Amino acid sequence: MHMKPFTISVSDEQLDDLDRRLRHTRWPDSLPDMEWTDGADLTFLRRLTQYWLTGFDWRAQEARLNAFPQFVADLDGVGIHFIHHRGTGPDPYPLVITHGWPGTGFDMEQLIPLLTDPASHGGDPADAFDVVVPSLPGYGFSERPTRPGFGPERVSQMWTQLMTGLGYDRFGTQSSDWGAAVSMWLASRFPERVSGLHVNFIPGFYRPPLGEGQPSLTAEEKAFRERAAAWFDAEGAYHRLQSTKPQTPAYGLTDSPVGLAAWIVEKMRNWSDCAGDVERAFTMDAILTNISIYWFTGTIGSSMRFYRENSLRPNHFEAGERVLPPMGVASFPADTMPPRSWVERAFHVTRWTTMPRGGHLGVMEAPGPLAEEIRTFFRPLRQQNPS
Repeated sequence: MHMKPFTISVSDEQLDDLDRRLRHTRWPDSLPDMEWTDGADLTFLRRLTQYWLTGFDWRAQEARLNAFPQFVADLDGVGIHFIHHRGTGPDPYPLVITHGWPGTGFDMEQLIPLLTDPASHGGDPADAFDVVVPSLPGYGFSERPTRPGFGPERVSQMWTQLMTGLGYDRFGTQSSDWGAAVSMWLASRFPERVSGLHVNFIPGFYRPPLGEGQPSLTAEEKAFRERAAAWFDAEGAYHRLQSTKPQTPAYGLTDSPVGLAAWIVEKMRNWSDCAGDVERAFTMDAILTNISIYWFTGTIGSSMRFYRENSLRPNHFEAGERVLPPMGVASFPADTMPPRSWVERAFHVTRWTTMPRGGHLGVMEAPGPLAEEIRTFFRPLRQQNPS
């Protein structure tokens, strides 16, 4: 595997162009007293944009992110950006963590040190991990694929190549959102490589074996399907668009930084455990760092294309199909999660924990509780000596 070190370096010309575009934003109108009801709130977006112009310091964020050891590896003809942070402890456990949309590998910024150096954060050094955090193809500083086919299944194969190239024969996985889809493919296609998978989201397109010869749906499972359908009716327009015609919104979101900010921040607000106030879950700097990465890399279109790729090859399970590696689930209360029985129809669930707080972006909202849950799940698996 060919790989080389990577350093984030946004040019002054890119910063100047962003400044110009923000200053010349053409604003839409908004009905009075609607706030977030119709979508991203105009008053908040104006305030966010003003902070982007006058208060946000990209160079400071860039320097902070560059403190992580970063690399780019050629995997299946695509340059994949990843963080590889080795653990501090007697026998660090290899763990690949995969993010979702609308994020990048830097979503794990607060989680990584808790896992790599637990002793410095009140934990046991025996719980240390070697953490590998790739960004999905077409996300952030990973290259945008120039040919179709790069969905979750293909990425799972790429991650096995990455971990092999880094010297890890067996490893654990942790993930949410699209990362959970990748991890499910990893565990089902490469069970000999995956010693355990831990997720904090179950993708809505996950379909266990159902129908003739399978157990009937429980009342809890029926209620979940109704709840999930209601959520999708109210909040799933973005998913339908990105799964069918991702190229169309890509024009506007690639050209307008405020349009991009509106598209992303609405999801960060609606999916977090923030009671409607996005700043309860994320600082303005955290919001804008994520949005700025998408802006400077021009990857919003390629990130949305991942939805299209998955729609062409979803992960549905057939009768009798079982995923063997042990699975742990951290269920955040503000996320839409199925009951345990729904997941156990195809997976070997050995731990299921309802988290004290957090939503879909739990890795950013509650990194401390999530880190402790990850350590607890993998603790007995360390005896298998995955590396």
